[in-house]
Amino acid sequence: MLTRTPRIFLALLLVASGSSFALAQSGAPAQSDAAGDAHVLVPAPLHHAGVVERARGLVRADIARRGYPGIAIAVAVGGETVWSEGFGYADLEHRVPMSPAVKFRVGSISKSMTAAAVATLVAAGRLDLDAAVQRYVPSFPEKAHPITTRQLGGHLAGIRHYQGDENLIRDPYPTVLDGLGIFADDPLLHEPGTAFAYTSHGFNLISAVVAGAAGRPFLDYMREAVFRPLGMRDTVADFVTPIIPGRTSYYIRDAAGRVVNAPFVNNSYKWAGGGFLSTTEDVVRFADAHLGDAFLPESARKLLFTEQRTRDGEAVGYGLGWFIGEDGDGRRLLFHSGGSVGGTSLMVMQPETRVVVVGLINLSGANNVVVRQVLDLFVDAAAAASGTQ
Repeated sequence: MLTRTPRIFLALLLVASGSSFALAQSGAPAQSDAAGDAHVLVPAPLHHAGVVERARGLVRADIARRGYPGIAIAVAVGGETVWSEGFGYADLEHRVPMSPAVKFRVGSISKSMTAAAVATLVAAGRLDLDAAVQRYVPSFPEKAHPITTRQLGGHLAGIRHYQGDENLIRDPYPTVLDGLGIFADDPLLHEPGTAFAYTSHGFNLISAVVAGAAGRPFLDYMREAVFRPLGMRDTVADFVTPIIPGRTSYYIRDAAGRVVNAPFVNNSYKWAGGGFLSTTEDVVRFADAHLGDAFLPESARKLLFTEQRTRDGEAVGYGLGWFIGEDGDGRRLLFHSGGSVGGTSLMVMQPETRVVVVGLINLSGANNVVVRQVLDLFVDAAAAASGTQ
């Protein structure tokens, strides 16, 4: 499990040492030419200080060049948080500095979280991935071909993605079953298992499967089986009415490229497909938990990280709730990105070096290549330290 030094002790350490990681509260507006200082909550252990400083330089240069409002980034190596920092602003109008405690829309990283719930149910013998979804969701209309949870989890079921302005829905959906009504009566795009077609609606159907298999409301089961066991205290559903402490403001770019406030949306129709709020530290904690046996048994992790294939044997680059790929040196990467109204996210890990990097930005459609650049720095450093480079 992920470990980190208590923050009170860190603050005392900073004061006592006069370290350059002193808590700073300034940042840069989206239109500024300078990124400014950041709000640091977790300083780097001394043996990671050099790579952290290089990574910090990358992020500062990136936010100055691209002009997004704010970014939080967190890195774990070998189960230890070695860097967690915010840059820019969580709220431009009120000049609220970004920090790792800020909650973002994590978008499709919600799919990986939902897949973890699926894995717990499979491990407990409560969910058959290859049964028709109607076993768990009897109200879902039967299609021309049976649909299974395994196919849904690998985007192979033929359920469509968003159409038109569905990503901008403003109406509340009281239950996950209500949200299925958006697409439930539509025909399949193709026979299940024959093609890969990315779909958030497919994961919304999985949330109903989880609820049916668990005998509990989906959000209740997520709290009980995933968030609470992993200590993810800052991960919640993106309800629009409650006051949620630390929730960032959301931004988009207008037609002229200026940063403006994002439109109001209600994500209650897609908790599983892209409706959770979280922090970089919670997401790092979540990802790192998949690198050991304490949270999920090896068989469950194999389920998530085994690349699925079409019926013709074509690899699709996706397991169950996780993309599967390689870096430029052929090292395996497990990851998920996310795009939300007012958010851009990336969670990526390299299993052999046990490096996990999460970057969250409070702007739609932001270029977050810097998160991969930070990953490369830490993976190279970890590989060099272990003599495997």
